[in-house]
Amino acid sequence: MLLKQIKSIYHDIFKSYDSPTLTHHIKKIIELDAYLPYSSTFFCITNTQNLTFEFISKNMTSCIGLEKDELLKEGMRNFWNRIHPEDIELWLKALNDLMVFTLAEIPLDKRSHMNYTWNYRLKNAKGVYVNIVQNTTPLEFDAGMKPIIGLAHYTVLDSKIKMPITATAKLLNEKNEYETKYFNNFSHKLLTNGLSNRERDVIRLLTINKSSKEIAESLNISPNTVDTHRRNILKKLNISSTGELVGMLKINKNLV
Repeated sequence: MLLKQIKSIYHDIFKSYDSPTLTHHIKKIIELDAYLPYSSTFFCITNTQNLTFEFISKNMTSCIGLEKDELLKEGMRNFWNRIHPEDIELWLKALNDLMVFTLAEIPLDKRSHMNYTWNYRLKNAKGVYVNIVQNTTPLEFDAGMKPIIGLAHYTVLDSKIKMPITATAKLLNEKNEYETKYFNNFSHKLLTNGLSNRERDVIRLLTINKSSKEIAESLNISPNTVDTHRRNILKKLNISSTGELVGMLKINKNLV
């Protein structure tokens, strides 16, 4: 996908009309950076209206080796150029779905209490694709209460770790606790693709907590055959356990 296409889709997701300014709160965050220790996490203040970084913390260079002055000058376009080609479309879909969910499901007065997490692979200064887990809290909104300025924390994880592209939206509730309002795993293909009818039958029974023996009786096949189907399902979907599969299906209703 070309950078111009990414910019167009990204602008569509975060389309806004106001010209927000950084608040006193943001300025204090910037001041705090001088006192923070070096770690595997850095943070930025992002402006999705003009596609710029308003601020980048000092840890960014130690985490991924890039010069922050270059990113401050060139903005998000420079950053996007480094996202793994295989992750770009999934990343954009995750952003779009989070925005659609927020506008449709989260009341206006609650949107300032939201927190969003997603991940992707990013090429560091050495040319190695590392895993980035981005956690963003909105700080400013446009007239339609779309988040346009955010505090984004980036945690860098080893390139050898295999991570599916996921997205989560959480709401800070009255108990001052974050509760998950949305989750999706964008790396999993629809279960209708690549699985046999019998494997889909097994999956449906697994989701209602049937054992291999019970599934065998329902489908008139042997328990050993059920176990073979289960192993094949996990392999095809690149899932490590039946528990993970069931959890994924219960959260992502669109997969069945």
